[in-house]
Amino acid sequence: MARLLGISGSLRAGSFNTALLRAAVDVAGDGIELEGVTLHGIPLYDGDVEQREGVPEAVAVLKEKIVAADGVLLVTPEYNNGVPGVFKNAIDWLSRPSSDIARVFGDRPFAVIGASPGGFGTQLSQAAWLPILRTLGTRQWAGGRLMVSHAAQLIDAQGQLSDPVTRQRLADFLQGFARFSTLGR
Repeated sequence: MARLLGISGSLRAGSFNTALLRAAVDVAGDGIELEGVTLHGIPLYDGDVEQREGVPEAVAVLKEKIVAADGVLLVTPEYNNGVPGVFKNAIDWLSRPSSDIARVFGDRPFAVIGASPGGFGTQLSQAAWLPILRTLGTRQWAGGRLMVSHAAQLIDAQGQLSDPVTRQRLADFLQGFARFSTLGR
C-alpha cells in the first residue's frame, strides 16, 4: 500500500486545484491511500514569530503528515507564470528549522500536478517547483506529467472533475507515482 499525501496550493473555495486533488483521492485506486489537505491555517512566514513561538501548530501537523507519507503530491496553481506565494510560504515554514529539512524532505518522493483555466495548464509553475524541490533534497518523480488545461470546461459547478479522459490520466499518473514512491521501501 502506497501512502500518499496530496497538498492543494490554493486557498480559494472554488479552486480548480483543490477539485483536482479531490478527484485524485476519488480515482487513486487499489494499493493507494491518498490523503488530501489544504494550506488553511498556515500563517505568513515570519522569522521573529518562529524565534519567539516556534513552528505554528498547523505547520507541525502538516510536517508530520509529510513524514508519514511514502510520497507527496503538490497540486499547484500557476500565478503570474510561477509558484503561488501561499504555497511557497507553506514550504518555507515546512523547512524550518533548517535542521528538520532532511527529516521532512530528504529523499522523499515528490510529484507536481496542476489545473489552470488557461491553455498551458500549470507548465511554468511546475517547472518553477523543480529548483525548490531539488534544494530541499526531495526525489522528484519525472515519470509523468499532468497539466490540466481549460479546467473550467472539465470541472463542473460542483467542483467535480467530470471529464473521463482527464480522470483516467490522473489515475494513471497516481499509479506511476505510487510505484515510484514505494521503490526500495
